[in-house]
Amino acid sequence: MPDWLALRLSEGETYLQNNILHPLVSGERGEGRPDAFLLTVPTVTLSLWRPVRIRLMAPPPCLIGIEACPMAHFWAREIAALGHDVRLIPPAYVKPYVKRQKNDATDAEAICEAVSRPNMRFVPAKTEEQQSVLVLHRSRDLLMRQRTMLLNAIRAHLAEFGVITAQGPRKVIDLIKRLRDGDEFELPEIARSGLLVLGDQLDTLQQEIRAIERKLLAWHRQNQASQRLETIPGVGVITATALAASVPDATVFRSGRQFSAWLGLVPRQNSSGGKERLGHVSKMGNGYLRRLLVVGATSVTRRAATIDSRTGAWVRSLLERKPKRLVTVAIANRSARTAWALLKRGETYRAAPAT
Repeated sequence: MPDWLALRLSEGETYLQNNILHPLVSGERGEGRPDAFLLTVPTVTLSLWRPVRIRLMAPPPCLIGIEACPMAHFWAREIAALGHDVRLIPPAYVKPYVKRQKNDATDAEAICEAVSRPNMRFVPAKTEEQQSVLVLHRSRDLLMRQRTMLLNAIRAHLAEFGVITAQGPRKVIDLIKRLRDGDEFELPEIARSGLLVLGDQLDTLQQEIRAIERKLLAWHRQNQASQRLETIPGVGVITATALAASVPDATVFRSGRQFSAWLGLVPRQNSSGGKERLGHVSKMGNGYLRRLLVVGATSVTRRAATIDSRTGAWVRSLLERKPKRLVTVAIANRSARTAWALLKRGETYRAAPAT
């Protein structure tokens, strides 16, 4: 009976047809791990899940390691339902255990080695609800980028005819309304029709973005963790829901600094020989969450003069000595550590009074 089972998620129709069926039925044993059973599982189609399920139901419950990827969370839920202990490992942590060459057996053997390390860091499997919320966030982020593209295109096309528009979505939307009303702009009819098409698409994007935000707000009102995170200064509904959905278990981080490092908000270290050398922030990890925290921290710096708390005094003292963007990243770093504490302890943010 296998004590360890490594699942390597593969992609590609040709690979599925030619090579996947033999490992799926019989499996392989790692050369360096006689107790490790290696199994390659396809992810491009669910039609082969039934034979995989039968294969996994045969052995008693064992430890299964899977390289973390977008599809890995689905497989983790399905396999855990069969009674196995499933652990997701970041691919960067598996790479050091690959001995030589590149093939499925070598990769699966490396997964077996990595999953057995006592200090290995694993990725918590997300629930379907959390993944669904993150789909809303990614959809909204894509629509926001498309809206920015449309705004820039409209401003650029108008500039070609000598019409200069102020920056900002509202200015462009007001100008499109004036175009629809036949305002005094002396534009060729062909150009006007093209700009109105872009304006209609901009209105459609605005409606879709608002619809997604309403769904996020509804989920936020049902999720206790998201509501607790919203109490942090600079964290709104969008940031709170993204954090609550992206972090299924805050206890996997030993400290707030480790959580902040996961978001890339701590200085990159290049220390050696007892000498501490810290550089710029690493910008590693989840860039979407990092951007939301930095944007929220920007709003804190703008209203720092009106914040009557210890945090407000701290921000004002930083603004007197440091550049504003550096202060913004420092606030985002602090917000990330506070978010970890709230998620781990189940508490709400309590602002300390200014002394």
